[in-house]
Amino acid sequence: MLASMTTPPTFRPLRRLLLAGLFTVAAGLAQAQGSTPVRILVGFPPGGGTDAIARILAEKLKEQLGTSVVVENRTGAGGQIAAQALKAAAPDGTTYFLSHDHSISILPLVTRNPGFDPSIDFVPVAGLATFANVLALSSGTPARSVPEYMAWIQANGGKDTIGIPAPGSIPEFLVGMIGSRYKVDVQAAPYRGGAPMMADMLGNQIRAGVASVPDFIENHRAGKLRIVAVIGDKRQAVLPEVPTFAELGVAGLEDLPYYGFFAPAGTPAPVLERFNQSLARVLAMPDVREKLVAMGLTVGYQPQAQFTARVRTYTQNWERIIKASGFVPK
Repeated sequence: MLASMTTPPTFRPLRRLLLAGLFTVAAGLAQAQGSTPVRILVGFPPGGGTDAIARILAEKLKEQLGTSVVVENRTGAGGQIAAQALKAAAPDGTTYFLSHDHSISILPLVTRNPGFDPSIDFVPVAGLATFANVLALSSGTPARSVPEYMAWIQANGGKDTIGIPAPGSIPEFLVGMIGSRYKVDVQAAPYRGGAPMMADMLGNQIRAGVASVPDFIENHRAGKLRIVAVIGDKRQAVLPEVPTFAELGVAGLEDLPYYGFFAPAGTPAPVLERFNQSLARVLAMPDVREKLVAMGLTVGYQPQAQFTARVRTYTQNWERIIKASGFVPK
């Protein structure tokens, strides 16, 4: 009886291989879903809008994922360094990239060799919000509107410099569109993120800057600078008094940029789905929504398929605009 129940010797190596394989898969999923810290890569310095969003979400995601969630700032080159770090990360569900449109949709269009291809190296995970880029003026600039600012430039030599958070970004193209619309010589001055640009604006080292609402909103409310125009097809709820660029005659800026999470290509679908569901629960929390809305975001969770389509459409739209501008990738 005992002999009949013993596993034949020829099947024992196969059984060991199968058990080892199952153990490896289970260990990998456990690592990705609880025992190992999750990293959220951010391509901009602490103090900026993207960093603030990441830290708000990380605090709640750790409760949902059952593991620590750390924000890792890989600053430089408009998010390019963080994107390269995501490409190099293991596709095990422990590394995500919180990015707005610039690093994913725009950088590959304006850089000859960014070191990554989003369509191959990354997988969109989920969208969380849209936002508006804005033009803001420092307190040392007497103008209180775009027409007044343009008149001030013309009365003071006809030239000015406008800060932007990264070279080859939508803010840079926006500066060019403003100059073309108003026939003034304005040049974009690239910074390494919104925070250092903000420091120079608050110190009146530069008179104007273009960045996102989250970068500017708190200092606008405090009266330390003035937001005077926003992109989009309608005014922003947090800035009802500020006109859109379309209202001022600058067309082509109706499509709002996005914020979302990305993972290395090859990350297992069940792991991505778990992160996706956790993010959806976090974004539904009233205190989280309140904080993000106060920063100037339009919160709107998008699951993976919907967000993937959104990123593709947005990228194609800006590819047409950038080519039409004559911009040569550097």
